[in-house]
Amino acid sequence: MFKGSLVALITPMRTDGAVDEKKFEQFVDWQIREGTHGVVPVGTTGESPTLSHDEHKRVVEIAIAVAKGRVPVIAGAGSNSTAEAIELTQHAKKAGADAVLIVTPYYNKPTQEGMFLHFMAIADAVDIPIIIYNIPPRSVIDMSVETMARLARHPNIIGVKDATANLVRPLHTRRACGENFCQLSGEDHSAISFLAAGGVGCISVTGNVAPRLLSEMHGCWQDGRVPDAMAIQNRMVPLHDALFSETSPGPVKYAASLLGHTSEKCRLPLAPCGDATKARVRAAMTEVGLLN
Repeated sequence: MFKGSLVALITPMRTDGAVDEKKFEQFVDWQIREGTHGVVPVGTTGESPTLSHDEHKRVVEIAIAVAKGRVPVIAGAGSNSTAEAIELTQHAKKAGADAVLIVTPYYNKPTQEGMFLHFMAIADAVDIPIIIYNIPPRSVIDMSVETMARLARHPNIIGVKDATANLVRPLHTRRACGENFCQLSGEDHSAISFLAAGGVGCISVTGNVAPRLLSEMHGCWQDGRVPDAMAIQNRMVPLHDALFSETSPGPVKYAASLLGHTSEKCRLPLAPCGDATKARVRAAMTEVGLLN
């Protein structure tokens, strides 16, 4: 169910910082019409740290309502509080999400055993497919392959979003967790390399503004047209570079604003993108062919 180009959705906001529900509805529908294989609301790219719980839940509900089963919805439901993660996961289940994305607990710095117990508590509490989100640069901790293999024995824990940028990791994960464990890249630059190492897709930031290109790239890979997939990947490099030249989602929200999907507004403590970053984003989008 979960493969190909999945997009870590931005949360459109008005210039006053309020969530723009109408723009979000339109954005989700556009993503699906452009060929995106799955949508992931309220992850880091969706500014989950600064959304209220009510806003978080509403964004999930809108994504599910707009998708209407056309593509899977993987709802962000992570927290560094296990009880809070369970509550958000219960809501995602009730709302009709196809799966949840649960980040490794940030700031607390739990041990490997703490992470194991955290994910087991969620998986035992809610009967919904769970994808572990392992992103050491943001959460500080790195879930080991051994811990992930222990968790993979739980029937509700079905995969990982791997944002380590370590292309040896999926090889070891595949051996430890089995070939059916769903490995999704969380790093745009190395998406094709990750697929070659045993992955089945990518949860993408760049897909917010280039959904059709990335959908085509994954389609080429799945059809065995590797040179065509590599050609698209190579074409996307300057855009990937630009969208991560400042803390995400600042640059990708600016890029989406150039396409008319949202304002560039992010909530504090994320600052507006600098002029140099804006110029770089605009130039990259022009080079890739997204702007005239």
